[in-house]
Amino acid sequence: MAKLGIHAFCFTPGWEAKHADDILPLLKKLGIGVVELPLLRPAKFDAKSTRQAFEKHGMAVTCSLGLPHHLDPTMDLKACTDFLDLALNVAAEAGSKILSGVTFGSIGKTSGVPRSDAEYDAMCMMISHAASTAKSLNLRLGLEPCNRYETHLLNTAKQTIEALDRIGADNTFVHLDTYHMNIEEVSMSQGCQDASNRLEYIHLSESNRGVPGQGCLKWEDTFAGLKAVDFQGTMTLESFIYVDDEIAGGLALWRPVADKPEDILKVGIPFLIEKAKSADISLD
Repeated sequence: MAKLGIHAFCFTPGWEAKHADDILPLLKKLGIGVVELPLLRPAKFDAKSTRQAFEKHGMAVTCSLGLPHHLDPTMDLKACTDFLDLALNVAAEAGSKILSGVTFGSIGKTSGVPRSDAEYDAMCMMISHAASTAKSLNLRLGLEPCNRYETHLLNTAKQTIEALDRIGADNTFVHLDTYHMNIEEVSMSQGCQDASNRLEYIHLSESNRGVPGQGCLKWEDTFAGLKAVDFQGTMTLESFIYVDDEIAGGLALWRPVADKPEDILKVGIPFLIEKAKSADISLD
């Protein structure tokens, strides 16, 4: 069975475990079993309290990130692997079973030209190291291809599979995002099928990053693709109602993505549950 999750930016610009008793019961009541927490500053993340909060409410936590803009594996590979090592240890301490997202690069950072062989080599070496660290912590490591305006390194499911095949680590997976797929893939369903059984996580994001069902994303085709690959992972509603200032520019968030922030939960979650049901995808 698949699991339904939600990204923390749907309800807060910055997660604090002290607010768990206010928000987690509400999310659980809506049918959400997983919350994705971004590790923008892993050294300052309260992993211990976070783990206690989620265990208390019987919910799961996943962790995600993108590399800080000042880190570049072609310039300083060790600084990048040190950052990922720290983030992986924090994710494990918080109770997450994965670290995913733009683990291979920085959100909103492009070179202005196609990726070079040197960039690709350094990226693969960095991810290979991170996968090894993740394995020692019993974690799985995900790579999320993003649209051409946010990265020039990995844009499609096929490219991501090729990178993972080169890296060769058995604890890695593809993490898709419908917002990016809507720009880069031939179709939503084809993108899912290109990832095939390597697809373990997906962001369900509307075409404008707002409320699911209130944009132009082809949701029926998306869920048909998930059904075709017998998706058993986590499908997470991602909408940037709130966002940390550190990455707002990289995400190109220049205006509110929804007229009514509360609709993300009140409208978006029921919409996605109904679409999953219509596609005969069972949710845990």
